[in-house]
Amino acid sequence: MKVVVIGGTGLIGSKLVGKLEEHGHEAVPASPNSGVNTLTGEGLAEVLQGASVVVDVSNSPSFADDAVMEFFRTSTTNLLKAEVDAGVTHHVALSVVGTERLQESGYFRAKLAQEELIKASGIPYSIVHATQFFEFMKGIADAGTEGDTVRVPTAKIQPIFSDDVAAAVGRAAVGTPSNGVVEVAGPDEFPFDEFIRTGLAADDDPRTVVADPQALYFGSKLEETSLLPGPDARLADTRFTDWLARQQ
Repeated sequence: MKVVVIGGTGLIGSKLVGKLEEHGHEAVPASPNSGVNTLTGEGLAEVLQGASVVVDVSNSPSFADDAVMEFFRTSTTNLLKAEVDAGVTHHVALSVVGTERLQESGYFRAKLAQEELIKASGIPYSIVHATQFFEFMKGIADAGTEGDTVRVPTAKIQPIFSDDVAAAVGRAAVGTPSNGVVEVAGPDEFPFDEFIRTGLAADDDPRTVVADPQALYFGSKLEETSLLPGPDARLADTRFTDWLARQQ
């Protein structure tokens, strides 16, 4: 099976390509570096020739409200049109658990717009909602840092290893289109401040972590369960503490 992976050279995309190839599929990474640009449409017709499945794990180079909306609307529209022309029979996209609950954020408004375009396209689809990756811990901490203090929301978080996300997206890609959303998350739920504090401590980072009810998560005010998956989520095996130990 030929699977084209849009964003195939990024964190998830590169892992996904490797996993698909291990299982005997023809996995083609597509990105501007390989001559495929979803914003302009360049290279899409060529790379999609003979493809059965397209997986979109690309991300916007800018998270500014207007720029991120323009990226997801334009790139998704161009990609879906090219898929119709090429006869692609399954579109898979990676999105975020809680997207519909985080609409104060321009990024999550753009992700929801992307999902709505996919659902309206007429192409059989599967959308994978993942929780925050372990690898994003430091970036999240940096976003909430004021001086030597990291202020994070008083919410819960259930992060996941990127390898487990890639595996979940790969299962969706080679499976039957769900025409719906599948949620994946890590095995353990943490208070947000505990997740960040544990991660920073493992890296000998001296910053103080404070749970602040007024702290925003990339522009959104969180309820306690805003970032948590539902009861039907598929839970991965890799624990955050085990992953941290392997980083040392």
